[in-house]
Parts: sequence; structure tokens; C-alpha cells
Amino acid sequence: MNILKSRETILGIAILVLLAIIASRFPAFIRPQNLANVFTDTSPLILLALGQMVVILTKCIDLSVAANLALCGMIAALMDGAGVPVPVIVLAVIALGAALGAVNGLLVWTLGIPSIVVTLGTMTIFRGTIFLLTDGAWINAHQMSDAFKALPRTLILGLPIMAWIAIAVIIAFAFLLSRTALGRAFYAVGGNPHAAVYTGISVGRTQFWAFVFAGALAGLTGYLWVARYAVAYVDIAGGFELDVVAACVIGGIAIAGGAGTVAGCVMGALFLGIIKNALPVVGISPFWQMAISGSAILIAIAFNARSNRAPGRIILKQAEHRS
Repeated sequence: MNILKSRETILGIAILVLLAIIASRFPAFIRPQNLANVFTDTSPLILLALGQMVVILTKCIDLSVAANLALCGMIAALMDGAGVPVPVIVLAVIALGAALGAVNGLLVWTLGIPSIVVTLGTMTIFRGTIFLLTDGAWINAHQMSDAFKALPRTLILGLPIMAWIAIAVIIAFAFLLSRTALGRAFYAVGGNPHAAVYTGISVGRTQFWAFVFAGALAGLTGYLWVARYAVAYVDIAGGFELDVVAACVIGGIAIAGGAGTVAGCVMGALFLGIIKNALPVVGISPFWQMAISGSAILIAIAFNARSNRAPGRIILKQAEHRS
């Protein structure tokens, strides 16, 4: 029964049950091509959730990722309108996203401001910057070049490049967190920051790099989002930060830091992605998605709290016996 104590196993079973319920009414939903489409649609959430994961591992949170995405996406569209080649645009928005993430990281590191306060502020600044750049105007499909729109949709072995990018980032983050000193530092800082300091790890610097990673992924996702949906505007991906946090929490990333896996994070994102794609199929308004995401966060946090309560009681009982 130990296997059932694994969050990834439980989540995997939940995903299979969810697919079985949907398939019982709409068998076409679980066809391989449709499931591939679901993964592609969920790719932006997976990318942002992986970035958010490393931030949460260090006892922080980044509420500005969706606004970062929107600003980088708008910059990408403006650069395309100015005739900049697509590869240069992609590199530029990744660098811009990383720089915006670095701003968050520096404020948390150097000034000691709580990350939730910093990123609430920068979230508003990023959205406001989009309005200042465009005066609220939209950039639509006819204003974008064909090459700009084509890259995320180009098929390789039956999957769009957008999906392959998500797969590549998943593999890269699995390696980062399990095989590198920085990855181990993310866990150490979130698990026990005082012990991390004694081992020579800089808590502030580690948190800074977590925000940089999250920002870089938000910048990349900004281009992919705008190019795939062929539209850029101020409120693009509005409220998406809730889904990102929900994917992490559902996937077992401890909101208090120091615990979680790439597999769990990806499965949490896929769980929400399946729900999002299934809602129109079963005749439920997509506007229920935010309510579902919020409920999922509460349920997952309650589950985590209940799982962690027993050891605390045992410790107290042992203390009582000793006294």
C-alpha cells in the first residue's frame, strides 16, 4: 500500500479515472490525436508551472508570471511588426522574461520584501506597461507575419513544436533538480534555510535564480501563446497565475517549500488541462474553470495539511511521555 502514499500515483489514478468518466460519454475524447491536442493546449500551463515550481520550492511565490507572459508576448508581436526575424524575437523575449524575473528576485533578495507583495506589485506594473506601449490597442492575426504564427504550430513527428518545447523543458528541469547543485539548493533553501546557510548556500541568491528561471519560461511562453492564438492585448492570460499555482499545489509541490517533483508538477498541469478541455465537451461553461482551479488549490492544501498532521501529533505525544 506504500505506492498509494505517493502523490504522483494518486494523481495518476485520478487522471485515469477522470479520462474514463469523460470517455464513458464521449469516447472520441481519449483518441490519441485528441489527447495529443490536450497536451499541446496544456503546454503553456506546464511551462509556467515548472517555473513556478522552482520558486515555490524556495519558499516564495510568483504571481506575476501571467503578466510577464503578456508583456513578453506583446513585445514579441511588436518586434514581428517591425520586421525582426523570429529566432531573434524568441531569444529576445526569453531574455526579457528572465530580466523581469530578475527584478522580482532582486527585490526579494536585497530588500527582504515578501515575494507575494513584490510580485503583486510587478504584476500590475507589467500589465500597465503593455497599456503604455500600445495605448490599449490589440495586435491581431492579420498584423502578424506567417513565419511568426507558424513556428509553434509546425508539426514534427505528429506533434507541434509547442508540445516538443514543453517536453524538452520537462526533461531539462528533471535534470536540473536531480543532477545539479543549483537544483539541490532549491530544495535545501525551501526545506531548511538555516541549515542551507551553514552548508554555504546563499538563500537570497538561490531564490533570485528561481525567479530568473520562472521569468525566462514566462517570456518563452509569451511568444508561444501570442503566436499560436494570433492575438496580443493587455489582458492576455488574465488570471492564468491561479491555474499555474493550482497545477503546482495539485501536483504535490509543498506551498511551504522544499518538497515536490517535476513529474507531480506536470501531472497537476495535465489534470487541469484535461478538465479545461473537457468542460466544453460535457456542456459546462469554461468560466467554471477558475472556480475549479480555486477549489482544487483548497482541496490539495487541505490534503497536504492532513497528511502532515499525524507526525506532529506523534512528536507531541512523545514529548508528553518524556516529561
